[in-house]
Amino acid sequence: MRILLVSEDIPYPNMGGLAKHVLNLARALVRAGHQVDLMGNDEHPISVCGEEGDFGGRFFGELNGHHAGWKEISFGMFMPPKRTSIAKNFAQLIMRRAGQYDVVHYHGHIPNVAKFLPADLNFVQTRHDQGSDCFKHTRFRNGEVCSTSDPSVCAECITARPNPIQRAVSTAAVVRYRKEVAESFSAHKTVFVSDMLLRNLSRTLGNGDWGVTVHNFVDRAKLEKIRESAALLPASESFQIFVAAKLYPAKGVEPFLRMLAPRLPSHMRLTIAGDGPDEPRLREEFASSQIEFLGWCSPEQTLKLAASANAVVVPSVWEEPCATTVLEGLFLGKPTFALERGGTPELSRYGAEPGQLRLHRDMESLVDDLVSFDPHTRYGYALEGLGCADSAAMQLLEIYRMPSRHPVSVSSTS
Repeated sequence: MRILLVSEDIPYPNMGGLAKHVLNLARALVRAGHQVDLMGNDEHPISVCGEEGDFGGRFFGELNGHHAGWKEISFGMFMPPKRTSIAKNFAQLIMRRAGQYDVVHYHGHIPNVAKFLPADLNFVQTRHDQGSDCFKHTRFRNGEVCSTSDPSVCAECITARPNPIQRAVSTAAVVRYRKEVAESFSAHKTVFVSDMLLRNLSRTLGNGDWGVTVHNFVDRAKLEKIRESAALLPASESFQIFVAAKLYPAKGVEPFLRMLAPRLPSHMRLTIAGDGPDEPRLREEFASSQIEFLGWCSPEQTLKLAASANAVVVPSVWEEPCATTVLEGLFLGKPTFALERGGTPELSRYGAEPGQLRLHRDMESLVDDLVSFDPHTRYGYALEGLGCADSAAMQLLEIYRMPSRHPVSVSSTS
């Protein structure tokens, strides 16, 4: 097949999980014998990604306009036409190339784009976050998971105390956006990276046949090479804990540190890879001989650090849709500690054996388990093909080829 992958998250020097997902998929589709090109943003050449940007196809840096602010921050309200305008622009840019391909597969943050594409275009989009009904993409505010379906509450995410005009305009923006997203999902094939995303979406769009689930995936061959190399290193005498996360509230590093630091056993060492707005403050308060902040680390360095640790912790307090860091911890053979929320419980199936993914109802019970855990615990390898890009590519190819909007038969959760 001739496949055009589209994502505004590519290319950047430091790419997030969505961008890596798209590039992993591109390489898997090329390995399967397909022609794959990629449309990304026009801000950088693909070379800024280094080796990660090599996927075996052509890159078109043509997406733009998605950073337009429309003075929302200045006015303290979400503007109703903004996301419609961005979606229409993306649709026009996609259509300049779409005729040369058998399928267009979009991974990004403008889910209403599908409303403005021709009904006969073979278009698929994958939803990676909660931006299908939440302008912040996280369903997380004031330090808590947000489950409201009331669009008027969304006004408080752009200004703490909206006046009547701000609330009315923001409400109109959310209502309009959600309607366009529902029309998009009704018109074209949609994939979600977890069942949780589908369940949560039903709170605002209602119970409908909105799409299918295909979980995130990783480059298992690469992870297993890193795992084997780490196994040759001398064993550490201490219990090495590793966290890779952006340092901001939703990722839960601060509540994890507040719970762990007063109880940190003398034999335990915690390494945190990641930067973010909370980094200076957390460094000042928690850095010690037992707690080390590394700042931003390259993807390769991050995986090597995880592979050399005794355990991986993913302390997110928001509802992670399908955390790649959890999958990486499991496939590196590590006990992986996380909260039992979001799409994370769905990832237990990727463990080598029951109990490798250690889920907890709250941070206190997670830390209780961690400080009493045997650091010498080892896990084998998960079933061959499970959770890898090549297997996911086969599922997605079946979706690409199906004429129906929602090919339920290929759901990875069936």
